[in-house]
Amino acid sequence: MTPRERFKELYTTHIKREGADKLYDYLTSTGDFLTAPASTRFHGAYEGGLLEHSLNVYDCLVDYLNRPRVKETYGMEYSDESIAIVSLLHDVCKVNCYKKGTRNVKDANGVWQTVPTYEYDDKLPYGHGEKSVYIISGYMKLTREEAFAIRYHMGFSSTDDERNVGAAFEMFPLAYALSVADSEATFFIEGKK
Repeated sequence: MTPRERFKELYTTHIKREGADKLYDYLTSTGDFLTAPASTRFHGAYEGGLLEHSLNVYDCLVDYLNRPRVKETYGMEYSDESIAIVSLLHDVCKVNCYKKGTRNVKDANGVWQTVPTYEYDDKLPYGHGEKSVYIISGYMKLTREEAFAIRYHMGFSSTDDERNVGAAFEMFPLAYALSVADSEATFFIEGKK
């Protein structure tokens, strides 16, 4: 199964809210969600990187939430729909933000080479997590916990006030779980290529 087929299957199987179909159309038709990179130079800095990253975060979140300690000790239980929403859609803020370009780098012999790259060109500079919440909310309603999870998925690696991040994690454990899943996917599965 290709990443596109898997995304479609997960999305359409688990996300049933009013407006979810219109959001799917935006992501896959109007937006470049299926082909965009996840970043300009680091994890997923290639065509389709955003889609792969979103699927990796889904897998990491499902795995984290299935751990006995997380279930039994922390009591973290979420619907398949909430898990799919926060993991698959946490980075929709990156849709239509990257454009292809080039840059010059030295090869192993010290000779300059022109290589393809992506440039970040955000036409809606509304932050990161909050922009994803904003875009999703234009199509379908999020629960408060889902909104906070997406908003704070960058955790303490963001430029947010640490008190807000910590408070969000305490109040909405799904925010912490998504941050862990996003970090695992970013740094251990994808890494710098």
